[in-house]
Order: sequence, then C-alpha cells, then structure tokens
Amino acid sequence: MPDLETARLKLRKFTLDDADDLYRIYDNPEVMKYVGNGARTRKETEAGLLSMIQHWQQHDFGMWAVIHQQDHILIGRCGLCFLDKTTEVELGYLFDKFYWGRGLATEASLAALKYGFEVVKLKRIVAVAKPENLASRRVMEKVGMKYEKDAHYYDSDVVYYSITL
Repeated sequence: MPDLETARLKLRKFTLDDADDLYRIYDNPEVMKYVGNGARTRKETEAGLLSMIQHWQQHDFGMWAVIHQQDHILIGRCGLCFLDKTTEVELGYLFDKFYWGRGLATEASLAALKYGFEVVKLKRIVAVAKPENLASRRVMEKVGMKYEKDAHYYDSDVVYYSITL
C-alpha cells in the first residue's frame, strides 16, 4: 500500500515507533471526549496501535497515521475499519486539538474514501458519531455522507451516516 498524499497531509501506515505521538493525542481528554471511554492510558494506546497495524496486515486497509506535511509530525489518524461487531466498513478519524477547525479531517477523509472505493473496491462506507459531536457530523456531511438513522454501536447511542459508490 503506497502512502497517500493530499495538499497538506501524508497518510501512511502506523509503525510501533508512533506510540509516543499517538499517546500524546490519546491522552488528551478533550480530544477523546467522544471516543470510547475517553483518554487512554499508555498501555491502551499501545494495544490500539498494535491492533491498527494488524488490521492492515489482515485486510489491506485500515487506519493511517496522518502526518502534517508542513510540520512533519503525526497529528492524528484517519482511515477505514470494521464497524463494531459488523462486516460494514467504517470511516474513522481523530486529530490533535491544535489541528482542529482547519478542514484537515475532511481532507484526510476524502483520501480515505477514495482509497476505499477505488482500491479496496467497496460499494458502501459508513460512519458513526455520538449525536452531540457536531464537528464529526460536519465532516461526514462535507465528504458526501448522508444521515441514515440513529443507532447503537461501541456501547453508545450514535448517529449513522453512509455513502455509496
């Protein structure tokens, strides 16, 4: 899998060397407010990192480490994974707070969707967010996803969006 590049970002596979940078992001309660049970420990971060690396090895798609090209640092993750306990493929993204509000999640998500449709040959990609996570919902809408229903995944009530090729 080649890296993906957008105007401002480079998306590449995670490596074990990304643990410190990912922990810096996952340790922030504000960043993790709408994700799982909130901020993650170092051990939880390392387990998640290993899981993302293994997902790529097993499925030829997954979460990319998002590198800000100008700053040359890891600023988040974006990519495709399986929706909680289903065979549906979900778009996911999470960014360091310093980089919020710049359209970077939209930019990375568009690249991930393109990869999902053109390389993985998916016909449909979904995304979920807690209803109060308005920023995440805006990203879904900006990349062309449409609200379908209220649902329950990851032990949370969520809004469920999708896009079909």
